[in-house]
Amino acid sequence: MKRRRAATLSALVCLLAATAAAPAAPAGSDGSGGAPPRESGHLSLLDSVPRSGVLEVCTTGDYRPFTHLDPEDGTYTGIDIKMAEDLAESLDARPEFVATTWANLTKDVAAGRCDIGVGGVSITLPRARQVYFGEPTREDGKTPIVRCADKERFGAGQLADIDKPGTTVIVNPGGTNEQFARENIEQATIKLHPENTTIFREIVEGRADVMMTDASETLYQSKINPELCSLHPEKPFTFSEKAYALPRGDDEFKEYVDQFTHLAKRDGTYAAYEEEWMGTGS
Repeated sequence: MKRRRAATLSALVCLLAATAAAPAAPAGSDGSGGAPPRESGHLSLLDSVPRSGVLEVCTTGDYRPFTHLDPEDGTYTGIDIKMAEDLAESLDARPEFVATTWANLTKDVAAGRCDIGVGGVSITLPRARQVYFGEPTREDGKTPIVRCADKERFGAGQLADIDKPGTTVIVNPGGTNEQFARENIEQATIKLHPENTTIFREIVEGRADVMMTDASETLYQSKINPELCSLHPEKPFTFSEKAYALPRGDDEFKEYVDQFTHLAKRDGTYAAYEEEWMGTGS
């Protein structure tokens, strides 16, 4: 499967390289007022990554199932880590992971500190002003996760079932989870917990009752913590999409990554990585 996809992507590299080398039409020559051609001598990452043999990948390492940094041996694992490794291999390169934070991920991609940003990155309009986003890898959205023993307490798991006095909703500060909770929770108590890697233990050990986060994360956490149950992950409260962040202006590289993602989603590669980490059955 990977061999067939690699052959297809290799052919695409050749095609896109030939297209990039063709003389560029003057800006707006078709009356459309299009963007000016790329500066002469500027190499697309589609060309420079195979030449250098290294694909620099920005990732936070703190958002399983997509990206996780092992503090003991410094290795990265996760769905998007595997995808980044496959992408590098398809470009005859090796991945070099660059540590970043959620506040700086798209800034680092835009500044050229890495070639691509991965790790469960949600598409937002503010981020899209800084970077290109590739073809979405999956749909997602906010959904609750609770102790399985408390499932009946929360009924259908709707906001009205959660937003009640005596319920503690835990969130990690500064992100979309906190934003969603503050926009929708009026009667329950909102508790901030700064550590993404330990926040779910607060629910397991009874110091909080509910967390509303991406459905993909609730599926993973319920898999590794059998005490926890994800409520209606197939019908989340919100809609979002995850994708890889790419440098603005490098259309040849974006087109290649789009095709890579498209093939991985349709030949079973991406689904296999999701099944390994989340047990989605998809």
